[in-house]
Amino acid sequence: MYELIQISEHDYYIQSPAKIGLVRLNDTEVCLIDSGNDKDAGRRVRKLLDERGWKLKAIYNTHSNADHIGGNKYLQAQTGCRIFAPGIECAFTSYPILEPAFLYGGYPCKDLRHKFLLAQESSAEALTAEALPEGFSLIPLPGHFFDMAGFRTPDDTVYLADCLSSRETLEKYRIGFIYDVGAYLDTLEMVKTLKARIFVPAHAEAAEDITELAQYNIDTVHEIAEKIVDLCQAPLGFETILQRLFTEYGLVMNFEQYVLVGSTVRSYLAWLKDTGRLNAVFEKNQLLWKQS
Repeated sequence: MYELIQISEHDYYIQSPAKIGLVRLNDTEVCLIDSGNDKDAGRRVRKLLDERGWKLKAIYNTHSNADHIGGNKYLQAQTGCRIFAPGIECAFTSYPILEPAFLYGGYPCKDLRHKFLLAQESSAEALTAEALPEGFSLIPLPGHFFDMAGFRTPDDTVYLADCLSSRETLEKYRIGFIYDVGAYLDTLEMVKTLKARIFVPAHAEAAEDITELAQYNIDTVHEIAEKIVDLCQAPLGFETILQRLFTEYGLVMNFEQYVLVGSTVRSYLAWLKDTGRLNAVFEKNQLLWKQS
């Protein structure tokens, strides 16, 4: 873990729970794409840099989930690097309490205020085209989170963040986290058309072609949607739908899974309602979902 893997003349990734991209900008300066899940990840990254005499110029966050920004504060304090994040992700990176609060739908209890969902604050700036290193391009990847983005480097490496999960992960957990189901599917359809020398997803193996994996992620989304619609033959409340999905897929309920899978299921319900496949009704002061 935390092995530095070179994939082109200038491009690397650090093998970690969420892959960290590293690009050499010149003989002495590098930038990171994300920073790992916590302070310890930051320390390990700094050790890799120090061993090679590289100076960290900037961190470009793909999005603001804690496992992608957790090393920000440590690395910024140690190196003085700038941190950039796209769109609303910049606010979540600067004020990370927004993530567990958003997931829970209110003030999160202590069980949700830990490094898995709550990174340390870092000073982030808005990610614009002008802030990118020369030759980089920004690839909008909305869906998994609000304004998630990927990057294409001058060496034609594409860092894809969390826009798709590995087959193994989906087979084990089935319901991957999604904020906006419609945008997520559109992103995956776009990703299927991309060409690059190599693709580096954060939670799947680097590959020269990710079309098949993108399609598997698309198919899984439609499978989950069909399952939810099928469950709602009779009107059901959210908690019942969630409980039946956990049982169906052999998931284990705890606070983290409740908010991550629960938020995703709410997003599915919203998408299915907006696309006309489910109706929402209020009966006896309960919100119930049923097939259209």
